[in-house]
Amino acid sequence: MCRTTDLRQAVLARNDDSAQALRAELTARGAIAVNMLSSPGSGKTALLESELALARERGVPVAALTADLATENDAKRLARAGVPVRQVLTDGLCHIEAVMLRGYVAGWLPARTQLLFVENVGNLVCPAAYDLGESLRVTLVSVTEGEDKPLKYPGAFGLANLVVLTKTDIAAAVGFDQETFLGNVARVNPGVEVVFTSARSGQGIGVLLERALAVRDGAEVHRPVMTRTATHDHAHSATGHRSPSLTIQHHGHGHDHDHGDHTHAHDQQSPPAPASAAPHPDHDALPHSHRYDHPTVDRW
Repeated sequence: MCRTTDLRQAVLARNDDSAQALRAELTARGAIAVNMLSSPGSGKTALLESELALARERGVPVAALTADLATENDAKRLARAGVPVRQVLTDGLCHIEAVMLRGYVAGWLPARTQLLFVENVGNLVCPAAYDLGESLRVTLVSVTEGEDKPLKYPGAFGLANLVVLTKTDIAAAVGFDQETFLGNVARVNPGVEVVFTSARSGQGIGVLLERALAVRDGAEVHRPVMTRTATHDHAHSATGHRSPSLTIQHHGHGHDHDHGDHTHAHDQQSPPAPASAAPHPDHDALPHSHRYDHPTVDRW
C-alpha cells in the first residue's frame, strides 16, 4: 500500500513540477494558458472556434492546442479561425499532462502568443487531476447533459476558476433547470462565476476571451475553496501504466478573488517554453506547420 501511495504522489509531484515550470515560462513571455475541460459533445470546440476568431479579429495573438484520442477533426475546425493550432492524438490516453504540454509548446508556440487555449481530452474525470500550468481553468457543460453534473463530477467543477454553460439556445427545449444547476455548482464551488453561452446564437461569445485577457493582465481569479479529495481509476493505455485513486487537490496560482458566498451567472451578447524543453521521450513530433489552416499534428 505504501509503495502504491508513493507512486501516486510521485506521479502528481512530477506533474506539478512541470506545471509550475511551464506557468513560469509562459508568464515570463507575457502569456498564460487556459485549460478547458468538458465531456464529449459539450460544444467546447464550437465555442473555442468562435473565441479564437474573435481574438484574431481584435488582434490578440492566440494559439490553441487540442487533444483527442483519435481524429484531427477539432484541430481542422479551430484552424479555420486563422490562428496557430496543434493537434495531439493521445491514442487512448484519457488526459494530457504538464510534461507533455510543455514539450509540445517548446519550439512551436509563436513568440508573440499571449493566450494559449488548451482543449483537453473530452472527459470530466481524469483531466481534473492534472495541473497543466494554466492560469485559468474552465469547466464547460451543456444544457443537454443535465443539472446534476457538478455533483457527479465534483473534481472537474470544484476546481474550476470559471464554469461555462453551453448550448443555452436549446435550454427550454430540453427542460434544463437553470436554478437547480446553479445551486449544484454553488455546492461544489461556492462563488465561482458561471457564464451562459451559445455558439449558435452568439450569446456570451467573447466572455471567455475577456476573462482570459484579464488574467493575462494580472487580474485576480476565483480560487476554489474545495479541500476534499476525489479519486479516479483509469488505465494509461498508451504506456500500460495504471494509476488508481489519484488524489485531486487544488493548487493555487497566486490569485485571490472573492465573489462572496453566491454563484452568479453572466448572460452576455458578444461583447514560455525554452528551446531546451524536450518532448516526452515517447513522443515523435511531426514537422511543425506554419500554415494555420493546416494544424500541426502530434501522435503520443
